[in-house]
Amino acid sequence: MQLKSLGTSPLRVPVVGVGCMNFGTMCDQAATDAIVAAAFECGVDFFDVADIYGGQPGRSEQMLGKALGPRRRDAVIATKFGAKVGGGGGAAPGGGSRDYIVRAVEASLANLGTDYIDLYQHHFPDPGTPVDETLRALDDLVRAGKVRYVGCSNYTGAQLRAGAGAAARLGTAAFVSAQNRYSFITRDIEAELVPACRELGVSVLPYFPLE
Repeated sequence: MQLKSLGTSPLRVPVVGVGCMNFGTMCDQAATDAIVAAAFECGVDFFDVADIYGGQPGRSEQMLGKALGPRRRDAVIATKFGAKVGGGGGAAPGGGSRDYIVRAVEASLANLGTDYIDLYQHHFPDPGTPVDETLRALDDLVRAGKVRYVGCSNYTGAQLRAGAGAAARLGTAAFVSAQNRYSFITRDIEAELVPACRELGVSVLPYFPLE
């Protein structure tokens, strides 16, 4: 399986990853176990989940953690925080605040049965919290060893640029990836976000790539 670096970081992931949104809804634990096992057999060790997936908060993370079991160290786990519960998308109130992030990361670590997250992504930009606060909180997690790298999701190109500028000014960990909807059918990120990613050295992680 071909590998690529996430942004300018040394973290390398396969060009194909497993989206775990259906773990807990369309997939029970047995199906989840089978999907994870099949992924490893194909050389895919990158799993992307979120704390709101699975029909109830934390369920998909818990199922992924169980499916990985002793193979956790062989996997790259990406999860996300800061989305409102109940579907429909959008940021949770205060989803980018320090207090929210501190609580969310501990819950995700427990759900996944691990002591670190490879890629921790801000699921939706939080208009009520300065990006400085979000980045400082994430940087503390990196320094504490609870998170290896940080990314964002559903940011616009302008928001990504603002985050990169703030990280450079503050000296914090910067976003190495941007996860947005992208496919041959849905291509709007090519106008603004993709050029920003190219300029900043940030990787695009497309979701719904097969629509």
